[in-house]
Amino acid sequence: HFCTQTCSSEKAKSAALSFMPILSWLPSYPVRKYLFSDVVSGLSTGVVQLPQGLAYAMLAAVPPVYGLYSSFYPVLLYTFFGTSRHISVGTFAVISLMIGGVAVREAPDSMYMNINATGSNASDAINVELRDKSRVQVAVMVTTLAGLIQIVLGLLRFGFVAIYLTEPLVRGFTTAASMHVVISQLKYLLGVETQRYSGFLSAIYSVKAVLSRITSTNIATFLLGLGCIIFLYVIKVLNERFKKKLPIPIPGEIIVVIVSTSISYGLSLSKEYKVHVVGNIPTGLRPPAAPNISLLPNLVTDSFAIAIVGFSMDVSLAKIFALKHGYSVDGNQELIALGLCNFISSFFQTFAVTCSMSRSLVQESTGGKTQIAGLLASLLVLVVVVAIGFVFEPLPQTALAAIIMVNLIGMFKQFRDIPSLWRTSKIELAIWVIAFIASVLLGLDYGLLVAVTFAILTVIYRTQSPKSSILGHVANTGLYCDVDEYEEAAEYEGIKIFHSNSSIYFANSDLYVNSLKEKTGLNPEHLQAARKAQKKQKEKANSNQSSPLKICDEAVTHEVLPQGHVAVAEDQKNGQFGDRHGDSASEEAVFLEPFSTVHSIILDWTSATFIDSVGAKAIRQVLALFPVLHYYLFVTHIVIQVQHAVKCILTHLNCAKGERTTSYTLLRLFIFIRSDNICTDFLFYMHYLRKRYRN
Repeated sequence: HFCTQTCSSEKAKSAALSFMPILSWLPSYPVRKYLFSDVVSGLSTGVVQLPQGLAYAMLAAVPPVYGLYSSFYPVLLYTFFGTSRHISVGTFAVISLMIGGVAVREAPDSMYMNINATGSNASDAINVELRDKSRVQVAVMVTTLAGLIQIVLGLLRFGFVAIYLTEPLVRGFTTAASMHVVISQLKYLLGVETQRYSGFLSAIYSVKAVLSRITSTNIATFLLGLGCIIFLYVIKVLNERFKKKLPIPIPGEIIVVIVSTSISYGLSLSKEYKVHVVGNIPTGLRPPAAPNISLLPNLVTDSFAIAIVGFSMDVSLAKIFALKHGYSVDGNQELIALGLCNFISSFFQTFAVTCSMSRSLVQESTGGKTQIAGLLASLLVLVVVVAIGFVFEPLPQTALAAIIMVNLIGMFKQFRDIPSLWRTSKIELAIWVIAFIASVLLGLDYGLLVAVTFAILTVIYRTQSPKSSILGHVANTGLYCDVDEYEEAAEYEGIKIFHSNSSIYFANSDLYVNSLKEKTGLNPEHLQAARKAQKKQKEKANSNQSSPLKICDEAVTHEVLPQGHVAVAEDQKNGQFGDRHGDSASEEAVFLEPFSTVHSIILDWTSATFIDSVGAKAIRQVLALFPVLHYYLFVTHIVIQVQHAVKCILTHLNCAKGERTTSYTLLRLFIFIRSDNICTDFLFYMHYLRKRYRN
C-alpha cells in the first residue's frame, strides 16, 4: 500500500512538472547568476515587441490595440507552460496575415458600406467601427479554435505532425507569405485607399489596385515611410555587423515609433497632410468575453492551418535554441503550451500567436537565460496598455508598414535556397517552388494544402521510383558499394548483389522485379521458355536416336548456340546445392546456361522497412522461378518488420510444392543472417558461395 501511494505521488509530481515546466526550474533559479541577464533581455525584447504588436495588428485586419493585447497575455502564459528558455512568443507576420485573410473574407468592406440616404452622393465610406468589431470577432474565434486544436493534438501526442511541413516547404511558404505581407503594406506606405483582397489571386488584385491609385499617392506619407525604411535598414545592418561589440542591439523599431509619433503630433500630419495614423487606443485591459460560436462552421479549415503552421514555427525555432544551449524541448508540451496561450488569451480579445524569429534572436543575443525575460517583456507591454497607450495614437501607419517590411528582409533571403537546392536535391527544390507559387497565387490556406499534398506525393514518387544498383566489394575493406559509381568496387565472379533503396509495395513491386532482371541480366520468364524449347528439342533428338541421355559427374561444359538457341550442359547440373529433390526436371542433365556466368543472386533488403501483399506476391513469383532454373537466390538484412512477409512468402512457396515448411526447405531458397554488421553478412555469403563453387 505504501509503495502504491509513493508511486502515485511520483506520477502526479511528474505529470505536474511536465504540464507546468516552470515548476522544475523556478525553485532552483540562480538569482545572482541569471536575474540581471534576464532583466536586460526582457526589456530589450519588450521594446521590440511593442511596435511589432502594433504593426502586426494591421496584418490581422484588427485595430492596433489588439496587437498589444496579443503581446501580453500569450507571453505571460507561455512563461508557465513552455519548455523553451529562449523563444519569444507573440505576434508574428505570417500568422497575423493568415488571420487577416480570414477576417477580410468573413467581414469584407462591401458588407459595411454607408450609402447616402438622399442618394445624391453615393458615398463609398465604410462603417469602420462596425467592420472592425466584426473582424475582431472572426479573429478571436479563429484563435480560440486554433488553440483548442493545438491542445487536443498535444494531449493525443500528435507533436509529430510538424514533420510533414518539411523545411523546404516551410521556407517556400514563409517566403510567399512575406510577399503577401509586403504587398498588403504598399497602400499604407503610399497612403492610398484600396480594398483588401483575400483568396485566389489576391496578391495580383492587390498590386493592381495599388497601381491603379498610385497617382493619388500621399507624398508626406510616402516620404515619412521611406525615411523609416532607410533608417531601420541601416540599424539592422549595424546590429548585424557589430553584434559582438554591442551589449544590446540598437532598438531601431522603438526609435522609429517615438520619433515618427513626435513628428506626427508636432506637425499635425493627420490634419494638415492627411497622413493616416493609428487613432484611438483605449486605456486598460478588456474584460473577458466568450467568442462568437456562430462563426465556427466557416473557420475550421483556416484554424487547423493556423494551428499547424504556428506550431511548426514554434517547435523548429525552439529546437534550434535548445540544441545550441544544451537542453531539450518537448514537442507535445510545446503544442499544449501554444494551444493554451491561444485558447485562454482569446477570451481577452487576442489573435493567434507563435514565436517570432527576430524577437527570439534579440532575447537570446542579449543574454536571456530563462522565460523570466519573456515575462518582463510582457509586463513592459502591460504598462503601455494600462498607462500610456494614448501616447501612440498619433503614430503614422506608414511607420508601422516600414517596421513590417524591414523585418521581412530575413525572409526574402530564403530565395538563396534555390541555387543551393538545385545543386543538392531537385525534388526539394520542386517542393520549395511549388509551395511558393501556390501560396502566392492561391492564398496561404490553399497554398499550404497544395504544398503539403505535393510534398507527400514526392515521397510516393521516391519510393515508387527507387534507385537500384549492383554492389561490389571494395578491396581491403568491409565496404560494398555501387559498381557504377565507385571504380574501386568489384563484383565477385558469378555473384550479383542487388540493392534497392526502398521498401517493396504495390506502387513499386513491378519496377523492383524489372530492375532485378535488368541489373542482373537474367530474365526468368525468357530463360524458362528457352529451357522448355530446349527440352522439347532434346526429347525429339532422343526419340530419333533411341538413345537416352547420360548423366556424368565430371566437369561442366557449356555451349552457346546461335540464333536464339540455348546452351546445353551435358556433364553436371549447374550450381546444385545439397540433396536432390524428386522433381522430374531436376533429374535431367539438360539445363539452361545463361549468357552470363551468374549462378547466385543476393537480394540486399537493408532499406526495406516493409513489404505489402502485392510486393510479397511479386517476390514470391521471382523466388519460384530462379531455383527451377538452377539459379540460387539469397536474402540478407531482413529487418523485423519484413520477417512476417518473408515467412508468408515461404509458406506459399512450400504449400504450392506440397512440401512441409522445414528448415531444410527454407535453406534451399534462403540463407537467413541476423547480424548488426552488414559487412559480416556479405563476407559470409562470399566465403560460402565461393567455397561451394570451388568444390
